[in-house]
Order: sequence, then C-alpha cells, then structure tokens
Amino acid sequence: MTFHSTEPVPRASGAGAGVKTFVTAVLLTFGVGLLGMVGWAVLSSGFGGFLGLVAGVFGVVWWRSIHDKTVFPQVIPTKSVVILAVVNAVLALILILTAG
Repeated sequence: MTFHSTEPVPRASGAGAGVKTFVTAVLLTFGVGLLGMVGWAVLSSGFGGFLGLVAGVFGVVWWRSIHDKTVFPQVIPTKSVVILAVVNAVLALILILTAG
C-alpha cells in the first residue's frame, strides 16, 4: 500500500530561482572544465586533464547526492551556490599559479 501526500510540492517562485539555477549550471560546467585544466597543468599531460575531468564528473555526482538526487533541484540553497562559486575561484587561482 502506498501513501500519497496531498501536500503541494514546494516550488521556487520568481526570477531568483531561475537565476540561481542558471548560475549553478554555469558554475558546474565551468568547474568541471577548470578541474580538467588544473589536472593538465599539474601533471603536464593529457592524462592529468583526463583525471581532472573524471574528478569533475565525481564532483557533479556528489553535488547530485547532496541535493535530493537531482543536479538542479526546484529550490537551490543560496549557500550551495556560494560554496560552488568559492570552489571555482580557488580552482581558477590554482590554475593561474601553476601556469606561471
């Protein structure tokens, strides 16, 4: 026997939710690319780039596991978007420091 709740599913309203979803998509894509480039820069080979991309895929899977088994949930916490932006900034800094 299954139980079906009659409570409405919480949905994000307004333009803020769409903006956060867009920013999250951009940051996840950019972050995976940065991980590939950092891997290439650190190991100085295509294998490093491959390892970076594999790490990026595992990062997206981890992101999905924290947000109720979906990469882009209906309501994305602002804290998650900020943490994702900080991680991308740190990866970009690492890439800049290793390129010099």
